[in-house]
Amino acid sequence: MSDEARSRNGRAAAEQALVRIVHHYGQQPEFVLLGGLVPELLCQQSPFQHAGTTDIDVQVNLEITCGAVNTRRLEQALRNAEFSPESERIWRWMSEIEGKRQVVKFELLADLEDQPAQVDVVFSECERLGAVNLRGTRFAAQDRHSMQLHARQGGVTHHASIYVAGLAGFIMAKIAAAHGRHLPKDWYDIAFVLQHNDRGGHREAAGLVKQLFSAELAGDMTSALVDLEANFADPSFQGPQAYAEQMVIDHPDQDASVLAADAVVAVAQFCAAVGR
Repeated sequence: MSDEARSRNGRAAAEQALVRIVHHYGQQPEFVLLGGLVPELLCQQSPFQHAGTTDIDVQVNLEITCGAVNTRRLEQALRNAEFSPESERIWRWMSEIEGKRQVVKFELLADLEDQPAQVDVVFSECERLGAVNLRGTRFAAQDRHSMQLHARQGGVTHHASIYVAGLAGFIMAKIAAAHGRHLPKDWYDIAFVLQHNDRGGHREAAGLVKQLFSAELAGDMTSALVDLEANFADPSFQGPQAYAEQMVIDHPDQDASVLAADAVVAVAQFCAAVGR
């Protein structure tokens, strides 16, 4: 996770591109920001810096519900913001940010119960736009908050109102994603947000999850929580190691063994609090 995709320049390029997309959209979109741009927004009071990402992941269930008018508007906004679809992946659009040598990916994620997992959902009346159907991303749409993002372009500061996944929605979506793919960036994001969120830490995160998603803490999510706990059961396991590795890159004064141990405690107490 130490490449340019996890850098301050990369994050700045992604935020600038997102603000540009919303500007061309013409109003606040119905999609909900999810993924690696969100932790910093949930942890603004933390003294620790999140690594960020060049990927813009958005959950589009609500955009789809609004119909073809919205999805056509989104496709046109992406084109006007100088994005284009990546080959046959209609759910991934890409743009190279001029002057920054950064490639930003805009990825559209849905979670539709009437569609199989992992299939492409093609938007009607659009030329090349769609979403990939990923289980668990719906939590972002069920816990969203409006935020203002800012980006300076051409000497002018632009503002954009956008829905962002709330703490509970983000944690649940990330736990589901980690269960499905076991990527270091997911373990890192979960451990970072559980410990450094603006609500106070992992206990407060657990309280919000129980408050908003108590009915969801069963079935597939039970398996995902078991998986989360297992991967953070010991400081030497991949969850704590992924967190400690990235934290030391961003904060060289920190002790990796202490960071890993803290991640183990936070995840264990979170899982116990939600009744795993």
